Amino acid sequence: MSRESKQADLVIRNARLIDGTGAPGQRGGLAIRDDRIVALGDLNGWTGARDVDASGHVLSPGFIDVHTHDDRALIANPTMDCKVSQGVTTVVAGNCGVSLAPLAIDRRPPAPIDLISEDPRGFFADFADYLDHLDEEPPATNVLAQVGHSSLRIGAMDDLERPATAGEVATMRRLLEQSLEAGAIGLSTGLFYPPAKAAPTEEVIELAKALHQAKALHTTHMRDEADQVIDSLEETFRVGREAQIPVVISHHKCAGQRNHGRSCDTLKLIDENRAHQHIGLDAYPYVAGSTMLDSSLLEDASKVIVTWSVPHPEAAGRDLQEIAADWGIDMEEAVARLTPAGGVFFMMDEADVQRILAYPHTMIGSDGLPHDTQPHPRLWGTFPRVLGHYCRDLQLFSLEEAVRKMTGLPASEFGLTDRGRLAVGAAADLVLFDPDEVIDAATFEAPKTPARGILEVWVNGRSVWRDGGTTGARPGRALRLHSLSLPSHA
Repeated sequence: MSRESKQADLVIRNARLIDGTGAPGQRGGLAIRDDRIVALGDLNGWTGARDVDASGHVLSPGFIDVHTHDDRALIANPTMDCKVSQGVTTVVAGNCGVSLAPLAIDRRPPAPIDLISEDPRGFFADFADYLDHLDEEPPATNVLAQVGHSSLRIGAMDDLERPATAGEVATMRRLLEQSLEAGAIGLSTGLFYPPAKAAPTEEVIELAKALHQAKALHTTHMRDEADQVIDSLEETFRVGREAQIPVVISHHKCAGQRNHGRSCDTLKLIDENRAHQHIGLDAYPYVAGSTMLDSSLLEDASKVIVTWSVPHPEAAGRDLQEIAADWGIDMEEAVARLTPAGGVFFMMDEADVQRILAYPHTMIGSDGLPHDTQPHPRLWGTFPRVLGHYCRDLQLFSLEEAVRKMTGLPASEFGLTDRGRLAVGAAADLVLFDPDEVIDAATFEAPKTPARGILEVWVNGRSVWRDGGTTGARPGRALRLHSLSLPSHA
């Protein structure tokens, strides 16, 4: 190789390379030219316009956040500090049945759609327009975007408290097919939530058949993650089987004290069904979830923190029980007074969280809500918390396995053939971190605190986070379905 051919834009030397496959880390270096990795391992003879000595630090693929609600954050906060500060270089948006497109609406959208935009002007009637906007005004991270089933229902139906008619299903399917053709990677459902609660399984299957034809996927916030979690898993498996598509179970959990410990049964059931169909799942590393403030969740929660409220913005960050006591009313009435609002619900058992995180097929997803006034700390802390608390401190799995769950595994599940691993020719999405120092710093009291130990992050070969702050670069790309190679649909 000539001296000219060993010129790179960036050379990183003396790193502990963890490649995203789960293989043991190796000492070596990496060179980047434009947006690609052009050399790996021994960099003898290579020179770079910039040369970084990574001695004592880990260099891995950039993390892939498989479960986000970043749909509007990508537009409103395009430097995506809450994600790149964690080492995240690609986000999957449009989860839980909620998406900005395709939806034309002339009023405040119902919950939980308002979690991503309370302004009807924030939505896009055509999915292609949404992706085109991201092309024209790129964010710092790459994005894979899904179509939300609830968004489809709101656009096609005059009454959400019933099953869709054949004509309405046809309208939704037409919009879904147009969105898939534009580049949407699949369909998400949030059957727990009011806009889709009345949808029968058959409605979802009929829409999901369009995914089989387009070679797309289905992710789901299941109908029930508490008492009926087994029934909900069976429903999810049925959708995958009958539509012949890969399915991903979102933020798998067993909510409510009476369901603590049931992850032994749910993971066994997932394992059994994985032998016959393609099933993925993700989880976040906390015992508390966050969503719209909903009195139906109070029974399952040991504590509730208000994250935002339209009529009472001063309530953000406060304990719901304390608010109710101050007002001299019960918690259900307090919820009614606060709504529209959001909350953090402490519902899970730590043993279940660890068991699900350690399951070999579990990916990591933050499920953060970037527009909450006082968000769940998972928005800023998920990935460093896995690396620091669960991997280094609790030794739940090796560092190589932790990185695989955030890189190679999600890349495989979401068809990203050139991301999620360190390899010559792969896209230069990278994170450099200190394995001894990396940890989440975001707390429920101060949830917007950047993590420690994330030294530098590159997206498509350009630095987006360095020295504890954003560089301002926005090299992210809207990645479309035709560029992916999703798991088999047979």
